[in-house]
Amino acid sequence: MVTWTIEDKVLKLRYNWKISRNESVTKHNLFLTVSDGIRSGSGEVAPNIRYGETPQLVKDQFDFFLKSGATAIKSLDDLQNLLNFTRICNSLRFGIESAYIHYLSKIQNLPVYAFLGLDEPRDTSTAYTLPIMQIGEIQAFYKHHQLERFKYLKLKINSENGFDLLKEVRKLSGQSIMIDANESWEDVEELIKFLEKIKKDNIVFVEQPLPFNFEEEYKYLKLKSSFDIFADESITDKADFPKLKEQFHGINMKLMKSGGYLNGIRLLRDAKRHGLKTMIGCMVETSLGISSAINLCSLTDYIDLDGFFVIDNEPFNLITEKKGQLFYSIT
Repeated sequence: MVTWTIEDKVLKLRYNWKISRNESVTKHNLFLTVSDGIRSGSGEVAPNIRYGETPQLVKDQFDFFLKSGATAIKSLDDLQNLLNFTRICNSLRFGIESAYIHYLSKIQNLPVYAFLGLDEPRDTSTAYTLPIMQIGEIQAFYKHHQLERFKYLKLKINSENGFDLLKEVRKLSGQSIMIDANESWEDVEELIKFLEKIKKDNIVFVEQPLPFNFEEEYKYLKLKSSFDIFADESITDKADFPKLKEQFHGINMKLMKSGGYLNGIRLLRDAKRHGLKTMIGCMVETSLGISSAINLCSLTDYIDLDGFFVIDNEPFNLITEKKGQLFYSIT
C-alpha cells in the first residue's frame, strides 16, 4: 500500500510576472508525494486560473482522489484508470502521475526519461522570458538578469505596446526572440500589420497572438504571416491536429496542461506526425516541475523552461543552469 500527501507553498516571485491577461508577485503551487515507506516520488501542481484551476480546487479534487482508492494503486495502469474515473483538473493529474512515475523510476533504478522510453535529453538550452514591463525598465532588467547568456529570449507582449517593447529589447541585443502575445489581439488585420512592421527582425516564432477559438482567423494568419505561428492556449490535454496544422506551424506543449507525462509524449509525437514543430513550455514552477519537463526535451525543437528563474528562494534546487542550458543537479 502507498500513502499520498499534499503540501501547498506560496512562492514569492523575484519580479512582477505580467502577461497580457494578468499579473502577480506570488504563485501558489502544490506538491504531492507518494511513498511506500521506503521509496517515494514527488510531483508539482501549478494551477492556472486561465483554465479554471485554483489551489482550493486542487485540494478538493486531491481529497476525492484519495477517497476513490488512491492508496490501493499497485501499477501505472491502476493509476491511469483511477485518474480517468476521477476526472480531475490537468495540473493535478500531472502532479499525481509524475509523482508516481518518479516513484516507479526509483524502484527500477532508472532515470525518468529512460523509464518513459525516451532518449536522454542533450541540448537543453532554454529561452528566458521577459514579462510585460515599462519600456524604461527593460535595460536594467536585461542587465540585472544577464540575459545575454541565453540563446533565445521570449518577449511577452500585448497588442498595445508590442512594437515598442521589441524595439527597446533590440537596442540591447540581436538575440533570436520568441514573441508571446497570450491571445492579446482580436483583429487579425491589425495583427498582420504588426507582423509586417517586424518582418525583418530575428523572430523565431509568434505564439498564440489571437484567442484560441479564432480558428478561421488563424488559418488566414498562417497564410499571411512572415513568421511561424505557434499554438499555446489552443492545445491543452486534447488537440485536433488535422485542424491545428491548418492554423499553426508548431505547438507549445506544457505538462501542466497535458495532464501527465504519457499524454504529453503523445501530443508531442502526434504534432510531429502532422508536420508541426514542437516546444515544451512551463508555468511558473519550481525546479521540481522543470526537472520533470526536461525528461521530454528529446522530443522538442525548442525549450522554454525558465519558470523556476522567476521564483525567489527556489526551494528544491534540482536544476542548475550554465550559459542558458539546464542540467539535473540531483545527487
